[in-house]
Amino acid sequence: MTSGAVRRRPGGPLPPDDVPASAEPVVAAGRPSWWALAVALLVTVAVTADLLSRGILERMDLRVSEVVSAWDLKDSAAYWPVWAVTQLGGRGFILIVLAVLVGYLAWWRRTVLPLVRVLVALALLTVVVYGFKYGTGRTAPAYPGSFFYRDGASYPSGHVANAVLMWGVARWQAVEFGLAPRVQRTLWWLAVSAPVATGIAMVSLDFHWVTDAVVGAAVGLVLLGVVHALDGVVLSRWVGARAGRPSA
Repeated sequence: MTSGAVRRRPGGPLPPDDVPASAEPVVAAGRPSWWALAVALLVTVAVTADLLSRGILERMDLRVSEVVSAWDLKDSAAYWPVWAVTQLGGRGFILIVLAVLVGYLAWWRRTVLPLVRVLVALALLTVVVYGFKYGTGRTAPAYPGSFFYRDGASYPSGHVANAVLMWGVARWQAVEFGLAPRVQRTLWWLAVSAPVATGIAMVSLDFHWVTDAVVGAAVGLVLLGVVHALDGVVLSRWVGARAGRPSA
């Protein structure tokens, strides 16, 4: 009798759903722990409540903005290099990388699961972040002071939330599908450093308040946890069923 394992000829092609034995994960997939999600939720609620009550965090934002405005990076030679850093959280740049990643996995592994995860993440990001933006109506630092108007859309930073969520999804796919160690490490580095760099660059150019960046990161982390949870309950099972495979 033979086991249920699939044997292949040396040098033969890999079956579509097999990961090479040598492709061991070199970094963690990055699923947020329950305590990290709890802290992120607490930060989001506490900062939002403080800002809406015109508390100490708003005064901190105003002081930081005064310092940053004095740097006047917008009218200096540093503007374009710093602006380029903000694009680490730009939806366009990240979607280009994700399109290459998803396309490669669709061809190599014959699966649409990475695409489904990306689409769900994008939908959640759009609904939640813009719900916050238009729900609070906070004006950007370009206005003379922090106010809450119907047309304000500064809070939270969509770039930072985007960087946390979408680079996190990219890292997850690279690890789960056993891409080359160099790719896994690169996407791990981007998932960790891109949100920080984006937030610092946005605040340095006076595009966002400090609390915009902080809550953007917190919201992105919560949404990453939601996508992981949905994947375990619905997405992977649905894609597996569509492919004729039993759910895990």
